[in-house]
Amino acid sequence: MEKDLIGRLEAAVSRLEAISLSSGEGGSASPNGLPVETGPVDPAILAFDDFVKKSVGRLVVAGEKIGGKVVVVSKILEKAFATQKELLVKVKRTKKPDFMGLQEFLKPLNDVILEANALTEGRRPDYFNHLKSASDSLTALIWIAYTGKDCGMSLPISHVEESWQMAEFYNNKVLVEYRNKDPDHVEWAKALKEIYQPGLRDFVKSFYPLGLVWSLTAKDITSAPTPTSTISTPSRAPAVPPPPPATSLRSSESTSSHPKSGMSAVFQEISSGKSVTTGLKKVTHDMKSKNQTEKPGGVVTTTVEKRSSRASSFSFKSGPPKFELQMGRKWAVENQIGKKDLVIDDCGSRKSVYVFGCRDSVLQITGKVNNITIDKCTKMGILFTDVVAACEIVNCNGVEVQCQGSAPTISVDNTNGCQLYISKDSLHASIATSKSSEINVLVPSAGLDDDWVEHSLPQQFIHSFKDGHFITSPVSHSAG
Repeated sequence: MEKDLIGRLEAAVSRLEAISLSSGEGGSASPNGLPVETGPVDPAILAFDDFVKKSVGRLVVAGEKIGGKVVVVSKILEKAFATQKELLVKVKRTKKPDFMGLQEFLKPLNDVILEANALTEGRRPDYFNHLKSASDSLTALIWIAYTGKDCGMSLPISHVEESWQMAEFYNNKVLVEYRNKDPDHVEWAKALKEIYQPGLRDFVKSFYPLGLVWSLTAKDITSAPTPTSTISTPSRAPAVPPPPPATSLRSSESTSSHPKSGMSAVFQEISSGKSVTTGLKKVTHDMKSKNQTEKPGGVVTTTVEKRSSRASSFSFKSGPPKFELQMGRKWAVENQIGKKDLVIDDCGSRKSVYVFGCRDSVLQITGKVNNITIDKCTKMGILFTDVVAACEIVNCNGVEVQCQGSAPTISVDNTNGCQLYISKDSLHASIATSKSSEINVLVPSAGLDDDWVEHSLPQQFIHSFKDGHFITSPVSHSAG
């Protein structure tokens, strides 16, 4: 009898354990009753995981083949998408925040974007175009900040497309530079574009065309921190107190659910019967402008003049001069001032030349090199023979560049004043300009003489809407 009872009890215990295990696997809560991040997954999150695994994973693999800082920026981009996934999961249990709450909500993503931007600051690093295109593209992830038509942002789909258009300028430079040279770089550039078009754009179009859908029952972000909140929240909360006008209106008019702002709040404060001059400081006799010996207007004018003069001049922090071959592959010519006899004769198709921060100097490159970059130079002259990839002129002022051989691509970016001398062998070169002015190109004349014919590249354009799209044409120039 006792054996039968014990057997039935053991069978009942086994069934209860089986039921407990099955409910634990399919449940959406942890044993302590708190919500679990990996509970019933939203279809949008599943689609986001698939998209990131396919597109971002392809970029990381391509970046590991290249090495250097390309791997670093690829990992940061992967981290940014992982952060966005956490925010997409969090939004399902978060009430729609106010402006300050939205800033707090987006802070983890903003920190990752700043981490990527830091890679492009300072002296122009290796693989600058890779780093710049990746860091600029991360602004597309801010589509989650769209809260409505009055928030000052484009719709999420349009924001993603516009953000990629800004980053595509540098991504195309990578494609042009390495299209016939290194397929790994081309694969990386194509993978980066696929992340945003069609990847992120189609994801947002399918699941969030009008922005995020916030919870209606959850607590506000700006409410008191719970035990599960981060440690940094209490220390940051006192630094952002609520706006005083909104607080005073809530206390004085408890029947209004939405406090007034702007001029409505001003008139309401006046009509409340309180003294409107409370808190104003009294102007004493010596504080009046007519009694001051030094007029403030002159000080302001001087400050503005100094500020404008600094803005108009092209300045940079000058470091120690450098003229050396680094790691057997890169010539570094930096901070050379007044040197007219700089010559690089140890050349090769795998070597590059980087010229930075030089003034009133002349550099001659006697052989073929892979690429030439001229960055933050003023009144600098460059004479080179052949370049395999491209000659880039960035952030310069009043430079002259002469190509005696061939150059497939010449790009001028953010430069004021540039004279390009193009030989007959490089007349087929593609010249790309961006945010630049006073760009003149001199080519050999068609006759037997050796005269140069000058052509000014337009910096003004006319956009006209015809047949359902815009047609862009440059303003005509007459030069030579």
